[in-house]
Amino acid sequence: MALAGCPDSFLHLPYRIDNVDQTSAHGRRDLVEPGFQEPSNRISLNHQDDDVDLEALVNDMNSSFESLYSTCSMQSETAPLLQNGQLSRSQLPSPAPGALQPTSPRQRVQRSQPVRIMAVRRLQEEEQQFRTSSLPAIPNPFPELCSPASSPVLAPGSLPQSQPASKHDVKVFSEDGTSKVVEILADMTARDLCQLLVYKSHCVDDNSWTLVEHHPHLGLERCLEDHELIVQVESTMGSESKFLFRKNYAKYEFFKNPMNFFPEQMVAWCQQTNGSIPQSQLLQNFLNSSSCPEIQGFLHVKELGRKSWKKLFMCLRRSGLYCSTKGTSKEPRHLQLLADLEDSNIFSLIAGKKLYNAPAEYGFCIKPNRVRNETKELRLLCAEDEQSRTCWMTAFRLLKYGMLLYQNYRIPQQRKAMLPHFSTPVRSVSENSLVAMDFSGQIGRVIENPAEAQSAALEEGHAWRKRSTRMNILGSQSPLHPSTLSTVIHRTQHWFHGRISREESHRIIKQQGLVDGLFLLRDSQSNPKAFVLTLCHHQKIKHFQILPCEDDGQIFFSLDDGNTKFSDLIQLVEFYQLNKGVLPCKLKHHCIRVAL
Repeated sequence: MALAGCPDSFLHLPYRIDNVDQTSAHGRRDLVEPGFQEPSNRISLNHQDDDVDLEALVNDMNSSFESLYSTCSMQSETAPLLQNGQLSRSQLPSPAPGALQPTSPRQRVQRSQPVRIMAVRRLQEEEQQFRTSSLPAIPNPFPELCSPASSPVLAPGSLPQSQPASKHDVKVFSEDGTSKVVEILADMTARDLCQLLVYKSHCVDDNSWTLVEHHPHLGLERCLEDHELIVQVESTMGSESKFLFRKNYAKYEFFKNPMNFFPEQMVAWCQQTNGSIPQSQLLQNFLNSSSCPEIQGFLHVKELGRKSWKKLFMCLRRSGLYCSTKGTSKEPRHLQLLADLEDSNIFSLIAGKKLYNAPAEYGFCIKPNRVRNETKELRLLCAEDEQSRTCWMTAFRLLKYGMLLYQNYRIPQQRKAMLPHFSTPVRSVSENSLVAMDFSGQIGRVIENPAEAQSAALEEGHAWRKRSTRMNILGSQSPLHPSTLSTVIHRTQHWFHGRISREESHRIIKQQGLVDGLFLLRDSQSNPKAFVLTLCHHQKIKHFQILPCEDDGQIFFSLDDGNTKFSDLIQLVEFYQLNKGVLPCKLKHHCIRVAL
């Protein structure tokens, strides 16, 4: 039913009753509330007398308002919104056939009773739904993955939200005590963090850098495998534990020279008591999960809860570490499980004699991952010599990780082969395979004869001495002068470690890997004018004294009692990188300390 005196603008704006246009061309009628006192001027209908029942007319208008509001409210919930929240004219409710028609054009329209307006929150939701529905549909690039009931078009908002990777702060220490805090991602591995530290500290990336898990209160440390997650390892460490950044040349050395790491008497088959494995198939048997190699031998074992050590016959298999309760018998009834490989890691024992009263300095430990600061569940073991300890620890890594360890070894080599030659990182001279060269002719040639190479080296040494003498004659300072360059230039080299003790040099060599050719130079403690070359060969550390000698008023340095003389230590190191001379092997790797 239509309203008498209701303008068109009122019908088009059901929610904006207050802004009714008062200048409409249609006739208007006052909207009277119940109980409103009628003014003196009377309301009249078209072509009728003023003698109208006012009370009946007001009741008729109120009922018309209620029906109009209910109709508009129901229609607005189903009709789509257009701009400015208005409805189209075609969707407005049509007036009832018996509605009152507007008559008086000059009547004033007044406010009626309050109407129910839709909540603001619901209007905002409808507006947001309208905006979302107006976005273009994104085609699904993989329609075959959709179920038959689903549409091949991705609806807006159906794409998964990309979760940002969590970040963690890790503090890493160097050998000289300096540290650096690095922000890493949760999925960063030990190899990734080492490459990041190499880049930040401007070191040479020769794939020998490693991250060390160090427990000073327990006297334990180990090198992390390249695939291990930093955040996961850090969660198993105590508050006093820390990460160290150092070199380890022996990390994958057993892949190059397996015979130096696995003595024949320590490797056997599980099925054969006295059987042995051919050295040519040694690594294949360790990497093959279907084979059953084992390491066997005597070890000193610290009893749990006691300070005493007991020597037992041990065997290491894929299932764990076992001890024999009856001599050297390996029968199942005589074997007792000491440690499991899956949930444990193997550590080197630092200062085992001082902390745990170990019988020797070649101790190692199998530590469960759940243990942080307690020593009750640590399996402390001690070998007779360094080679035996290295064999046990290397076999533990191979039996636990298998092919994953070999992949870690091959990944840097494969990346290096894929890089172009100009982008390959430059390596230091001491870490290259150096050969003797002859440049006396028009073109250079490699000297393959050892005797000829030694004579060429002697001639080069004499040439260095002649050049040094000639420079002295031309007016340079005498080598005897304490401020001369030849007496201090070696202190700028990474391989020179200054005034350290014999024990400290042993510790540094062991930490950076017992490989052939690993060396460092230091000041001599017995002779203030001499130096000492500390060299590793066949997992043994040897010391060679470098003595000064005088010839024609000049000071030279020599390792062989003056047979081969050098004007400074840099020339001496470069010579023995080319020729072993009186040394057991050539100088190959130098111990280095980097400040982070």
